[in-house]
Amino acid sequence: MLQPKKTKYRKAHKGRIRGKAKGGTTLNFGSYGLKALTAERVTSRQIEAARRAITRHMKRAGKVWIRIFPDVPVSKKPTEVRMGKGKGTPEYWAARVKPGRVMFEIDGVNSDIAHTALNLGSSKLPLQTKIITRPGEGNK
Repeated sequence: MLQPKKTKYRKAHKGRIRGKAKGGTTLNFGSYGLKALTAERVTSRQIEAARRAITRHMKRAGKVWIRIFPDVPVSKKPTEVRMGKGKGTPEYWAARVKPGRVMFEIDGVNSDIAHTALNLGSSKLPLQTKIITRPGEGNK
């Protein structure tokens, strides 16, 4: 699963995901993409599950690009631990995804396979998405 090799700080504040995505809103690599419509934290496990679903349906034809990276450590205190005594240890890594962000791109497959693969990948993610295509790429 994805995680950074090294970070400046071991623990991060929760924060809020406000506003729309500044960058990464258009297709850069593939012909089809999966774009976020809502804001959410996406874990590295969810990213990997979506990637697996997409590549399995494509039967390893074509190429998949992951355009988000989980760089935020999410900490959690163990169960049945009393309040206080500091912040919990980092449990998993997450990516903060804003609306408009392209999360996955695929190329090298026809439009039916691409749409089905991206729908399968979308079902593994905790946010609402839409499938986008490069202008001029219709039903090939």
